[in-house]
Amino acid sequence: MEHRDLKIIETEGGYLIKVYGRANFNYGMSLRNFARNLTGDFGQVCIDLKACEAMDSTFMGTLAMLGLKGTKLNRQVEILNASEFCRGLLRGLGLNRLFKFENREAPDSGEIVSDLKSADLKMDTAETVVEAHKTLVEADSDNAAKFGAVIDYAEKDLQKLKDQNQQDS
Repeated sequence: MEHRDLKIIETEGGYLIKVYGRANFNYGMSLRNFARNLTGDFGQVCIDLKACEAMDSTFMGTLAMLGLKGTKLNRQVEILNASEFCRGLLRGLGLNRLFKFENREAPDSGEIVSDLKSADLKMDTAETVVEAHKTLVEADSDNAAKFGAVIDYAEKDLQKLKDQNQQDS
C-alpha cells in the first residue's frame, strides 16, 4: 500500500481517512489496525471517498469494523463524498446503517498516521480477509449467504499459514 492510495490523517478533531483509486484488501490491513487501536476518546472519524473508484468486500468489511466500533463507542463515523456507485456497494451489504453520509469538503490538514507494519504480511493479509468478511456478517446477517464460502476458504487458508509457520519454527 502506498500513502497516495490511502491516507489516515490525524486532525484537530479526530481522524480523516482519504481513499484513492480502487480500495481493496491491500488497504484493509491499515484500516483494521487503525480500527483496533481506536479508543473511546477518538473524536470524529471521517472517511473521504471522493477519489475512490470502487471497493472490494475486504475493504468494505474493514469500513464496517470502523462503523461498528463507532456504534459501540457511541460515536458517529461519517462517509464523505461517496459516489452513487460506492454508496450502492455499501447499501448492498447493509452497511449504510453504520454511517452518516455527507457531501462536503474534507479537511486537508493534519498529520499522516504511520501504518503499523506487519512482521508477517501473508498472515496479516489472511487474518484481515477473515475478520473483514466476518464483520460484514456481523453488520448484516443477510451477508452470511453472500460470504459464507469466502469465510470458509479464507479460514482454511489462514490455518494453512499458521500450520506452515509452526512447522518452520
